[in-house]
Amino acid sequence: MERHTITETLQRLRETFRTGRTVSFAWRRSQLLALRQFLLEQEAIIAEAVTLDFGKSAAETFLTETEFLRGEIESALRNLKRWMKPERVHVPLHYQFGRASVRREPFGVVLVIGAWNYPLNLSLVPLVSAVAAGNCVLVKPSELAFHTSKVIANGISRYMDNGALAVFEGGVEDTVLLLKERFDCVFFTGSQRAGREVMLAAARHLTPVILELGGKSPCIVHNDASLGVAARRIVWAKFLNAGQTCIAPDYLLVHRDAEEELLLLMQKAIVSFYGTNPELSPDYPRIISDTHFTRLEELLKDGLPVTGGDVHKESRYIAPAILRDVNPEAPIMQSEIFGPLLPVLTYTSLDEALAFVRKGNDPLAVYLFSASASVRHKVLDATRSGGFCTNDLLFQSAVHGLPFGGVGQSGFGRYHGRAGYEAFSYVRSILYRSVFPDPDIRYPPYAGKKFSLLQRLVSFFR
Repeated sequence: MERHTITETLQRLRETFRTGRTVSFAWRRSQLLALRQFLLEQEAIIAEAVTLDFGKSAAETFLTETEFLRGEIESALRNLKRWMKPERVHVPLHYQFGRASVRREPFGVVLVIGAWNYPLNLSLVPLVSAVAAGNCVLVKPSELAFHTSKVIANGISRYMDNGALAVFEGGVEDTVLLLKERFDCVFFTGSQRAGREVMLAAARHLTPVILELGGKSPCIVHNDASLGVAARRIVWAKFLNAGQTCIAPDYLLVHRDAEEELLLLMQKAIVSFYGTNPELSPDYPRIISDTHFTRLEELLKDGLPVTGGDVHKESRYIAPAILRDVNPEAPIMQSEIFGPLLPVLTYTSLDEALAFVRKGNDPLAVYLFSASASVRHKVLDATRSGGFCTNDLLFQSAVHGLPFGGVGQSGFGRYHGRAGYEAFSYVRSILYRSVFPDPDIRYPPYAGKKFSLLQRLVSFFR
């Protein structure tokens, strides 16, 4: 991609935004409806593209990509008028007569950099939020999900307003070129390393950023948990998308009394979901690239497989692997795994488990399986994370009314539902004043008793 092509595209988007076309409710609604129509008419093509990229089944694509995106669109359509309505603010008596309010205004031209692991979801859910807020948007899908990127580009060009919305495809070098340009907001989903580069580039233009990064999300399984349910839900959440999910449980902290039974139940769950040979299962995806495969193959050496560990480089297949006897200082415990490897560590007291979690950086999520409300409150109060879910996993990100995002090293900024609308807009403070009355007491000179009277009036009506 040439630099001048990027500049021309941005100029077109800026000219559209200056016309005020994207600010109206009618335009925002029309674009959300157009995106919904794209999903309805192209669902089979989308599913095929995602399968070609890394073997995800049509059912998984429906659940985690198209249906979630449809839900986000419907939420925005239902609530958009209410979100756009200015909020009245109380005006103290000594500032009367006047009316005060705040309203959300679009940033302008925003850049959305998507991620490969959920290539449709993580490119177009932010687009929903940005469009609902009235912005012009440039979407950069991930080049690693090549086929899905093509579908996104074709879909937006065919179904949506090309004067206000555009897609640029390409690799890392194209993203670098994009980030040299000035945007009014940048939204990025990806690794912490890349997030730092995005933030550094945005800082040159004082551009606000929303970073959705990763982290090592722990899952604590206490000795009072329903282990049968915990096993099934952990296996489902961890090996969904072959573990390539930013909010997947990255490691287990299991009470010693529950370890053996939980491991046995998890092995049974894997067989129940994927068969005795997951490589043959139509519901088990592959690793996205050779680079990621090689990294994960090396991490397999950091623990003793309870199950799994089979690898086939040609097809980028790694069997669902549960690892025990993992050294807490091993490489697999030092950064996000982002693959189908699940280290299992044990603890004897809840305080020991919480101390271990607090040693690491703040993750995107903390998960807990326990029947005790007191345990739940203790874990919630003792940890920090973008989200928290008890007795299940992942679903804290599926509720459109719950803001999604990280804290600290796992990112900042929130989206989904109203949070996304607010993320892509800024608050504008508005005050309307009457020209009457216009008392002399507000104007200098303030000599004599005038200042004393002014102090008493302002203090009284504070």
